[in-house]
Amino acid sequence: MEGLKNININLAKLVGKQILLAHSGGLDSSVMADLLVKAKVPFSVAHCNFQLRGEESNSDAGLVKAWCFDNSIPFFSVEFATLEYKKYHKKSTQLAARDLRYSWFDEIMDGYAFDFLVTAHHLNDQLETFLINTTRGTGVSGLLGIQEREHLLRPLRSIPKKELIQYAKEHGVIWNEDSSNASDDYLRNEVRHHVIPIIEDIVPNALHNFQSTLDHLLLTNDFIQTSLETLKQKLFIIEKEHIKIEIKGLLKLPSLLFCVHHLFSPYGFNSKEVVKLLNSESGKILYSETHRLIRDRSFLILIEKRLEEEQIILFDPNNPSSNLPINLKCEHLVNIDSRSWRPNQAALDQKLIKKHLFLRKFKKGDYFYPAGMKGKKLLSKFFKDEKYSLLEKEQQWLLCSDDQIVWVVGKRCDRRYIMNDNTETILLIYVI
Repeated sequence: MEGLKNININLAKLVGKQILLAHSGGLDSSVMADLLVKAKVPFSVAHCNFQLRGEESNSDAGLVKAWCFDNSIPFFSVEFATLEYKKYHKKSTQLAARDLRYSWFDEIMDGYAFDFLVTAHHLNDQLETFLINTTRGTGVSGLLGIQEREHLLRPLRSIPKKELIQYAKEHGVIWNEDSSNASDDYLRNEVRHHVIPIIEDIVPNALHNFQSTLDHLLLTNDFIQTSLETLKQKLFIIEKEHIKIEIKGLLKLPSLLFCVHHLFSPYGFNSKEVVKLLNSESGKILYSETHRLIRDRSFLILIEKRLEEEQIILFDPNNPSSNLPINLKCEHLVNIDSRSWRPNQAALDQKLIKKHLFLRKFKKGDYFYPAGMKGKKLLSKFFKDEKYSLLEKEQQWLLCSDDQIVWVVGKRCDRRYIMNDNTETILLIYVI
């Protein structure tokens, strides 16, 4: 294969797959497109016009479209109002453009069942990312450069840019030069223009050596991830609806902050806050966008946030819904002699149920009048006497009428609503 004599890349993963190439019209993606054509790998092209460089942006779109037409390559294109998006979301131009393009790529990938998105990031891009991330206090993962993911491949990531330039000249590849690459408006451009040339002058084999460093870092990261996964399997006890983690086991870990970061950051938690939680009193809770982390005695409880925590769910005794969070059934009984009822049963006086019934969770200040007891009782005190864990409190459903608790479901009824000697019709609700 003539085109691959000068650039040695592995395209084995792409054979027989549906491929989408992100093509800007610049040097890197133009070379990547030429390599795919010469390798006889079928693919489609996706081009983004960010409308940031006036006619130059339109020229890029025209170049890519014409090349695709000449080579019979399926072509997708889009125009973004990048500056408006940037202003609305208060992001930098580069981050705004990145969000827009990858969101659009995902839509095409899903809509047309592509297996892989291919980008043309090369070794110089890798070094730029490495240097930038080192100034941001990154961990090992940030030092790995621009990585591949499950459905995202970067075949040129070990190829220096000078080899791409040489290849393009030798094989007649046409590309447009982005004039913004010459400016120092962006940090990446400053690193590209003023830092990397100095490094290469001082260390002529800098890029080759950097690739070796990346290889070592990848091996290190693989070892770390494998070790962390082993730790996680040992420490994270998966229950039916939550994960339980023994605090004593966490506190024994070497490099506690490092381990806690990698174990809990995927759930959106800050490692320093988690360490504080380990040393706090029972009952403290951390919140992320997707999860809650609860200190419950000698354990941390990790539980996913659910919409039902804020929901009020209507319960119609005449037509119990199959969509209820718990499986409740109802019967209407008449002429029933006194009998003892089980905790999973609520034998209520039908006439006393004046309002609609609904299910909800515990709120601070809730109280009820427990059957078999005198006076009223705070629900929090009832939970304490029943030795509820924090998680059990959160999972307990309440059957209510207006603002009054009718039944702590499966536990205790409110005596104001239970059947009595004058009851004509019993509304029997029970948990299956």
